[in-house]
Amino acid sequence: MADDKKLHIVMLPWFAFGHMIPFLELSKLIAQKGHRVSFVSTPKNIDRLPAQLPPHLSPFLSFIKIPMPQLHNFPPDAEATIDLPYDKIPFLKEAFDALKQPLSDFLRTSDADCILYDFFPYWIGQEIGPNLGIKTAFFSIFIPETLAFIGPMSPRDHRKKVEDFTVPPDWIPFPSTVALRHYEMKKIFDEAVAGKSTGISDLDRIKLGAHNSDFIVLKACPEFGQEWIQLVGDLHGKTVFPIGQLPTSEYDCGDDNQAWQSIKEWLDKQPVASVVYVAFGSEAKPSQDELTEIAFGLEKSELPFFWVLRTRAGLSDSNVTELPEGFEERTKGRGIVWNTWAPQLKILGHESVGGFLTHAGWSSSVEAIQSEKAMIFLPFLVDQGIIARILEEKKVGYCIPRNLLDGSFTRDSVEESLKLVMVEDEGKIYREKIKELKAIFVNKERDERLIDQFLSYLKSHRKVDKAL
Repeated sequence: MADDKKLHIVMLPWFAFGHMIPFLELSKLIAQKGHRVSFVSTPKNIDRLPAQLPPHLSPFLSFIKIPMPQLHNFPPDAEATIDLPYDKIPFLKEAFDALKQPLSDFLRTSDADCILYDFFPYWIGQEIGPNLGIKTAFFSIFIPETLAFIGPMSPRDHRKKVEDFTVPPDWIPFPSTVALRHYEMKKIFDEAVAGKSTGISDLDRIKLGAHNSDFIVLKACPEFGQEWIQLVGDLHGKTVFPIGQLPTSEYDCGDDNQAWQSIKEWLDKQPVASVVYVAFGSEAKPSQDELTEIAFGLEKSELPFFWVLRTRAGLSDSNVTELPEGFEERTKGRGIVWNTWAPQLKILGHESVGGFLTHAGWSSSVEAIQSEKAMIFLPFLVDQGIIARILEEKKVGYCIPRNLLDGSFTRDSVEESLKLVMVEDEGKIYREKIKELKAIFVNKERDERLIDQFLSYLKSHRKVDKAL
């Protein structure tokens, strides 16, 4: 029967691991249903994915390597945001746009039923999908609140200055605090609003990506912000499919992994719920002043800590940051500074870890909720500030106080925030609420149902199109 014919879905994430991992998680869930998935990226990115698939998924999930375009002045061996300092990310954007033709060539012979694309290649929904007769879905790893804040393709959006983004827009029809701080918007303004590097802003890419798609897929669940999910659909006039929070599967490493064995040996010696895990994701890199205040704050707190420290953003980063002189000697035995890759999910899952000092990236936040670890937020980029404040309102984490204009913070505020969430009676609510939220975020039966609904819709619409 035609009904039983399996789908072929192509995945096209942006070149950041905070984007690629959710695309991979969704790819695996779809492959488990017996549908074919082609995950497309560059060779280096695919080789770095935690892609050791169970044997039963291998026939259904393929990794398609499309060579990285070699553009003038592009740093060698850089294929993802983790390989570049923030000011060189525009090079990566130019390279991604240059993939338009090779991607089109692949899709022309792919027999794909649908392309799930990230915010950056808006041209998939605008040109390639319609030209090839392939359904397109804008898969947003941004939370629904962020998408609603960004807004629709509409002349209603008159925001032109940094200050315009520090208040909720008028198309949000209910009371909301969703907005960016002055310092958060100022940091990303040139790329997000002005689009200086490629001639089209990140906000317009997101708007066009949603507007030109056949439908929208959200990394979200109805039990957490249903009014925002509905608003995204209303703003873009699209059918919206929440497909769950895509909690990370145990991809990190095996129990016999040497790095994990070393980390586990140290964690095993620490008291239960005593260690603060510190990590700011693959993109965020604190400035020297920020790094110094974080270090002294950790030192003053006297809490055990495990800090995954990124002092250089790729080989082309000449601005290498340094810990305060004598920091590691003074905290020896109490804290570990780790300068290479670390298995985050395994660390968060260890019983000695009591809290997570994080940049508030959504994937990391979901992993913390998954592991029932209360968070201390220190946002750096994009919508991390929005995420932090939403989760702070839910009492599953606490934002380190900062100067609202320049974003500066002190070692004292770091120390006090860590102690509040980790040990003080006043912070007990954060440690308890995180357990309640896990029941909403990690729900396999619901997520199966949501993905089945999405796939069923896709199959029925494919049949209609092909019958015509």
